[in-house]
Amino acid sequence: MTKEIAEAGRVNDRLVARALAMGGTCTGETGVGLGKMKFMRAEHGPAIDLMHQVKAAIGPKGIMNPGKVLPE
Repeated sequence: MTKEIAEAGRVNDRLVARALAMGGTCTGETGVGLGKMKFMRAEHGPAIDLMHQVKAAIGPKGIMNPGKVLPE
């Protein structure tokens, strides 16, 4: 990884942390995306557990976007 890419990652993390601290969201995309998934628990807290339960109820076989929708 180049120094520039590493720095861009650090800037992005700081930007997201600031947005969350101000009551904003980690993403403005249609979906969360893999790059922002690491911020989901910080934004939604224990609601993530409910989201897992809903996803499991709708798709008990776990074949709908496994590992791509919700963080562990």
